[in-house]
Amino acid sequence: MPAADKKTKEAPRAWQRMISGRRLDLLDPSPFDVEIEDIAHGLARVARWNGQTKGDHAFSVAEHSVVVLEILDFLYPELEQKWRLAALLHDASEYVIGDMISPFKAALGVNYREFEDRLEAAIQLRFGLPPKLPAEVKRKIKRADVICAYFEATQIAGFSHAESVKFFGRPPAGLEIAIKPLPVKTAQQLFLDVFAEVLAELEAG
Repeated sequence: MPAADKKTKEAPRAWQRMISGRRLDLLDPSPFDVEIEDIAHGLARVARWNGQTKGDHAFSVAEHSVVVLEILDFLYPELEQKWRLAALLHDASEYVIGDMISPFKAALGVNYREFEDRLEAAIQLRFGLPPKLPAEVKRKIKRADVICAYFEATQIAGFSHAESVKFFGRPPAGLEIAIKPLPVKTAQQLFLDVFAEVLAELEAG
């Protein structure tokens, strides 16, 4: 078989080289190839709202994740530390796949969801969490996530208050969140700092 023909029959590359040097298999991701530094690096460079936000900097998924944890702490101050870690990592898969808006995810269908589920499971196992979170924990994190989206929508994404309430509901009374998009490196370090704090508290028992 000619070399050119042989080359065309080779399977396409299905892995990504991370900034740490790790090679992550996208079809069968291993927890051993997941590094928090890669996650922070990637999430700090992924923009919420497809970058359609006000200000000199995009509002990154790294910063969004920290704000979601802040909201979760307000809503559920007695929540176990491991679920706080799960909240910080709730969008960690986006360091590989980006922050795809919900309508586009729906259009792609179940295969995308299965891929995202495998990646989320690998990330959660890497940091000592169950591959599939309890439904009640997921519900609480999702609530915090939606509340965060309300504040983002009204403050930086151009939504009116009425639009935000329609799509995301009203935030709980007494909760005030200021959305201030940070430079990439600042957001990256913030995510790493909060991760270290949560992990230290978890290990301390």
